[in-house]
Amino acid sequence: MADAVVSFLVENLLQILSENVELIKGVDDEFKNLLEEVKRLKAFLDDAAKFHSDSKQWEQLVKEIQKTVHKAEDAIDKFLVQSKLHREKNKVGRFLDVGHLNTVRDLAKEIRCIHEQVKELRQNNQTAFQPRPVLELPQKVHEVMQGPSLEDAEVVGFDEEANKVIKRLVEGPAECLDIVPVVGMPGLGKTTLARKIYNDSRLSFEFFSVTWIFVGRTYNIKDIFLHILKVFTKRIEEHQGEDVDKLAKVISGYMNKGGRCLIVLDDVWVAEVIDHVRKVFPENQKGHRIMMTTRDRYLATYANPDPHDLKFLTETESFELLVKRVFGKLGNCPAELKELGEKIAVSCDGVPLALVVIAGALRGRPKTSDWERVERNVAEHLYNKNNQENCLKFVEMSYDRLPQEVQTCFLYCGIFPRGFDIPSWKLIRMWIAEGLIKPQQTYTLEEIAELHLNDLVNRNLVILLQKKSDGQIKTCRLHDMLHEFCRKEATNKWLFQEIFTTADHAIPSIQDSDTCRRLCIQSPILYDFLSTKPFAEHVRSFYCFSKQQKEIELSPNDIKLIHKAFPLIRVLDVESLKYLFSKDFNNLFHLRYIAISGDFKALPTTFGKFWNLQTLILNTCTSEPTLDVKAEIWNMLQLRHLHTNIPAKLPSPSTTTGRASCLQTLSMVAPESCKKDVLAKACNLKKLSIRGPMSAFLESKGGISNLEELKCLEHLKLLNDVLYMNKSLHLPAAFFRLVRTVKKLTLANTRFAWSEADRLGHLEALEVLKLKENAFMGESWKPEEGGFSHLQVLWIERAELETWEASNLHFPILRHLVLVSCDKLNGVPLGLADIPNLHEMKLENTSKAVKSAKDILEHKTSLNMKFKYSVFPPETESKAPQ
Repeated sequence: MADAVVSFLVENLLQILSENVELIKGVDDEFKNLLEEVKRLKAFLDDAAKFHSDSKQWEQLVKEIQKTVHKAEDAIDKFLVQSKLHREKNKVGRFLDVGHLNTVRDLAKEIRCIHEQVKELRQNNQTAFQPRPVLELPQKVHEVMQGPSLEDAEVVGFDEEANKVIKRLVEGPAECLDIVPVVGMPGLGKTTLARKIYNDSRLSFEFFSVTWIFVGRTYNIKDIFLHILKVFTKRIEEHQGEDVDKLAKVISGYMNKGGRCLIVLDDVWVAEVIDHVRKVFPENQKGHRIMMTTRDRYLATYANPDPHDLKFLTETESFELLVKRVFGKLGNCPAELKELGEKIAVSCDGVPLALVVIAGALRGRPKTSDWERVERNVAEHLYNKNNQENCLKFVEMSYDRLPQEVQTCFLYCGIFPRGFDIPSWKLIRMWIAEGLIKPQQTYTLEEIAELHLNDLVNRNLVILLQKKSDGQIKTCRLHDMLHEFCRKEATNKWLFQEIFTTADHAIPSIQDSDTCRRLCIQSPILYDFLSTKPFAEHVRSFYCFSKQQKEIELSPNDIKLIHKAFPLIRVLDVESLKYLFSKDFNNLFHLRYIAISGDFKALPTTFGKFWNLQTLILNTCTSEPTLDVKAEIWNMLQLRHLHTNIPAKLPSPSTTTGRASCLQTLSMVAPESCKKDVLAKACNLKKLSIRGPMSAFLESKGGISNLEELKCLEHLKLLNDVLYMNKSLHLPAAFFRLVRTVKKLTLANTRFAWSEADRLGHLEALEVLKLKENAFMGESWKPEEGGFSHLQVLWIERAELETWEASNLHFPILRHLVLVSCDKLNGVPLGLADIPNLHEMKLENTSKAVKSAKDILEHKTSLNMKFKYSVFPPETESKAPQ
């Protein structure tokens, strides 16, 4: 199989060559020859994806391809930098660099040589280069029905989980077939829970027959059916020659005669299995059941929109399981090992498989020194290849099923430190800047990346931490077990390298290696790393993350060492540093992604030189109220996202003609920057956050009316940044016409009257409305009927509301209501209980409304409707009115 990392490297090289035709004029022929050779190489890799070969020669060939692509990138990038500098000095004429031309010629020869090696390799290993066959399972049923599970069925913390699932199996709908999926990440104990339930004596009283089937990745429908049939008849041989449709009818006939049946499908990977097994159940209203385990949320929700999510073990349960596995069920942990044992248990992050593997490393080793060594290297023990129980194979099964592009995106998540909360928007921007996302005609790069991230979450390879109000992923994290997998696999594939101190506290040199294209370093050892005065032209990305909020301060000379070390860098994420600009920084023309922090008062004009820049994240701690953008950002034709933590003052474009900016995000800008010529140039904006004094902006015809230029705007924030207001603000009557495409609207401190809120109801595309910190003022709100027809999420925070009248006529499809610090509100409108879609309500510091919210909960419960209700502080602490 063609290596995913190598394949995307070649794809990127093709993109670099094709996108920079203007800068390689004068040497077109040499680069065209290289381009043709790279295209042939890409065609080979696409073809190789259809084959499989585990030979050492193939592995070596993949490495050679990777080295050659890296060298080609280096030669082209250096050439482009020199060409750019040449043009800036106004030197005319044919730009030639004999050294680089020779490099390009040599690279083309190397690629041709690789093709010759491929031909020879295929001729000498014809059996290895055969199309990958569809794996057939053994014909004997008992050989296919065994699958991997934890050591025994008795795992700590599963009693409550088992009871919940058994309750659903027994008490579910009596008139039809019901499927109960159990879903969770690899190693969480899905199979163990399923076996515990399968062996529970309560099921034998409830079901006429209970059948266990291990499905796995290489399933065979006919063998599954024969295994089910074996429950009803011993004469299996009579049915061996029948097809699956005939077998389904035979099984259905047997089921029709007896009581209700339960089939347990363990480790399901594809929907086809569910569809086929459904066919064996007759429609006789007996309440038959299917229980299934899967690590794929897409599949679980396909079977049932409400799957059972298997929980992680608590810290107490983790330690209890570790002790049982090390010392036996009746054993105790010695006092001198307890503290270490608790730390080790926490490091396993609630995954039973990880605890079982670590327990194997501790079993029979009562010395404190042994436990200390394991505590320092938990991740290494999880992936010790000499240990037959290592966790690698459990993660590999999910990894191998990912598309090549998603494989690389998954491994890339390992650049963040272990336990790091990853903002989804940052990860998506980085994937794009790194060239990991391939363009498609029907979707933007951001949309494709978001689909990939959702895919990883749904496959339980990435943990979802927080959701946005619109249901999209806000933050996520890699489980430590998966983080270690990503780190090891990425290192083997030269995707990235983590810099850390060796046992003797030395920093490894990177000068002599041309394989580590991306470097990750944690902030505590950054100073030591820079003191080695590194220089690595081959490095394209440099990341320094910190879990601490405090910025690390380095001297100006130390910062300059970063600029000099990586002259061809594309991605620079050093938000944990207090950053400074220098002359060398201005020559980093290949930068596509910059995330930095510092005492910035302005964005200098030199940023306009970064013609490849896609994302700029600038966090400033200046006392200035705004950031003055002096760079000609309208000439930066690749710039897609500009994030600042204080309002930016944008320059007017030098010309109103020419190509429009491809900016999608401006977060955030000063109101005075929203001029007609600016927004006309930024007409492709999807997200816009405006912060500052709003009075003039809302009243002026040349202010808010300019928003009409933004035909693609989806997310809008209006944040009035004035502490004391001597006059009231008004929401313009034509607001709905100016921002008719907006799906998500956030208002803060605008202090509009509640009587004007109905104007927001006319926004036909509005799905999420967040009213924060006195967005509207007054004691009562009674919206008009027929508005807010598409609103799904309503968030009201710090409002003076005392009475609120509303029903399903005002918010017909509302699904999520959040009330924060609305301490004067007497009650949530009871009419909201009649909204069919409303299934979640959250109250925080809104104590007077708790009783009415509970009434809505009771009404929903009486109708058997799903409804999630939460209150903070908890009701036992809150003082709801009597």
